[in-house]
Amino acid sequence: MTDSRPYAPIVQKLRGAKLRPTRQRLSLARLLFDGGDRHVTAEQLHEEAVSARVPVSLATIYNTLHQFTAAGLLREVVIDPGRSYFDTNVSDHHHFYVESDGRLMDIPGDQVALTQVPTPPDGAVVERVDVIVRLRKNS
Repeated sequence: MTDSRPYAPIVQKLRGAKLRPTRQRLSLARLLFDGGDRHVTAEQLHEEAVSARVPVSLATIYNTLHQFTAAGLLREVVIDPGRSYFDTNVSDHHHFYVESDGRLMDIPGDQVALTQVPTPPDGAVVERVDVIVRLRKNS
């Protein structure tokens, strides 16, 4: 039996994050979350949306990705200034980054051990620690 409400799980996910399930949010969330854990740039998601005939601007993609991140549905992984990936896996983990092809891969959180985290400045607390291990292919 097929589900006659293909957006139902996505609607629940958005409402659970206190986001109104607008048509564009539903379409983008379906592109993001229906394929399992993944890392995507705003430009990649925009290309997928265009291919899926979802009428949406790149600015709306960026806004939606940041809304999903603020709601805890995504994690932003900043590789360089102006280069971010959005990760559908919001669990505690880190990343390998293959610089030659811009590929991001998960590292389970328990495979990275930090012996000391610096004391944050007054008025701040450590929210989380992100480790990005940059890789290059052997010559």
